[in-house]
Parts: sequence; structure tokens; C-alpha cells
Amino acid sequence: MQKKTLNGILSSGFGSLWWGVIGVLYFKSVSHVTPLELTIHRTVWTAFLLFFVISIYKKWNVFFIIIKNLKILFLLILSSILIVTNWYTWIYAVTVNKLLDAAFGYYIFPILSVFFGILFLKESHNKMKLVAIGLVIIAVLYLLIDIKSTPWIGLIVALTWSTYTLIRKKINVPTDLGLFIESAFMTPFAIIAFYFITKNGSNYFSLNDLSMSFWLFLAGANTLIPLGFYLYGSSLAGLGPAAMIFFLAPTGQFLLGFYYFGEDLDLNKLISFIIIWIAVAIYLRDLAKDK
Repeated sequence: MQKKTLNGILSSGFGSLWWGVIGVLYFKSVSHVTPLELTIHRTVWTAFLLFFVISIYKKWNVFFIIIKNLKILFLLILSSILIVTNWYTWIYAVTVNKLLDAAFGYYIFPILSVFFGILFLKESHNKMKLVAIGLVIIAVLYLLIDIKSTPWIGLIVALTWSTYTLIRKKINVPTDLGLFIESAFMTPFAIIAFYFITKNGSNYFSLNDLSMSFWLFLAGANTLIPLGFYLYGSSLAGLGPAAMIFFLAPTGQFLLGFYYFGEDLDLNKLISFIIIWIAVAIYLRDLAKDK
């Protein structure tokens, strides 16, 4: 294995593990804060940090080119709503002990993205991909039979993230600039929401508690650090290997949810997870063949 590929795998692996383990533990540590306020901080501080990243790398000329394209700007506004919805849903899952549902969503998201690519972008497909997509559909339909077992959180996570990646793939703007525009667009709404939170005194971010405020500021870093490592690894190892390594994230979430936090895994969910794992194995085998 070439050193470049190995470094890419290690970098992508670190980013995926951060999403699946460190990110979970961080948001668990602040689970006494409402999911709304945590989403506000994730949005605002992501925009804040990306402002400095873009300034350091002198990308403002590209930024202004992007926002002058009204079609791209409209799609980025749409994707900003999707990404914030995804963030809120995932944070909610972590704080209310629904990590298994979130893991379910991130297991099916790559295969759902393949389906969206075939459907909307006319991407190539083969029997292996169609079988994996079919198994995901079977797993979801199986859970819909028993409405109480349906992982609605996982489905929202998967649908918002898959649609988000579809839009971002369609417009093809740099990741950092795109995320900055998205988070910057949502920041005024986040600030308004925070104002109402402070009005009823339920906010935890305050100048009276600087240690907690700094801890909440780290919500932005917990977004950018794993993303940076994962994307850097993708550029070195390629999208195929990086996509395989991404499954470390939901695996970490699943293991933490089941073994560490003791979340319930009923028979219906277990059966659906087994179907999904078979679909993931088929998907990964197909990726390996492509490489």
C-alpha cells in the first residue's frame, strides 16, 4: 500500500471515529443543554470558525463568485435547512438516548445516496448496488409494520443527509465555502432563537459561566475537525476507500449506544440492523471491486 493511500485511510478513519465516538461523548457531556441550544451553538460557531479558515486561506474571491450565482445560492440555502435539521435530529438522538436510531440512519445513508444518484443524477449502477438498495427498502418497510419500532430519528437523519449530499454533489462547491455559506445563512435565525431562549432563562451559554460557554463553543470544532480529517483522507485515499471507512462512524455510535449507554435493542430493530449490515457488506464489496 502506498504511503499516500495509508495516510488517507488513517486520516479518514480518524475523522469517522471522531464522528462516531468523540462527537457522541462530547454531546452526551452537554446533554443537559437543550438540543435547540446545542444546534444554535453548532451553527454559529461553525460559521465563526470557517470565517477565519476562509480568511487564512484567502478564499473570499471564490466566495463572492459563488454567491453571485443565484441558482447555486438558492440550493445552498436549501441545503442549509437540511444540514441544520440533520444536526438537530442527531443531537436530539444523542441527548435522549436514541443513538441506535441515529446509527441506523447513518448505516443506510450511503446506500440511500447511491439510490438518489441513480434516480436524480443518472449515475451508473449494477446488480450489487440494486440488491443493497433493495435490502435497505426491505429493512425500512419491515420496521414500518410495527410503528412503535420505526426509527423515525434514523430515517430523518438518513433522508436529510442523503438529500444534502445530493444537492452538494449537484452544485459542486468547495466544502468549506459551502458549509460557511450554509451556517452563515442560518446564523441570524440561530441568534433570534437564542434570544428567546435567554428571555425565559433556559440558556446555558452565558458570560457568568465562562467554562460552560467555552465548552459549548467547542460544538463548532466538533463539526470542523472530523470533517477536515475525513475530507483530507478522501483526497489522499480516494472516495471509494473513504466511503468504506465512513462506516466506522455509525459502528461507533451503535457500540456506544448498545454497550456503553445500555440502549434497548428489540427484536424488530435487531432484525432490521442485520438486514442493513448485509446491505452494507454488499455495498462495500461492490466498492472494493470498483477499486
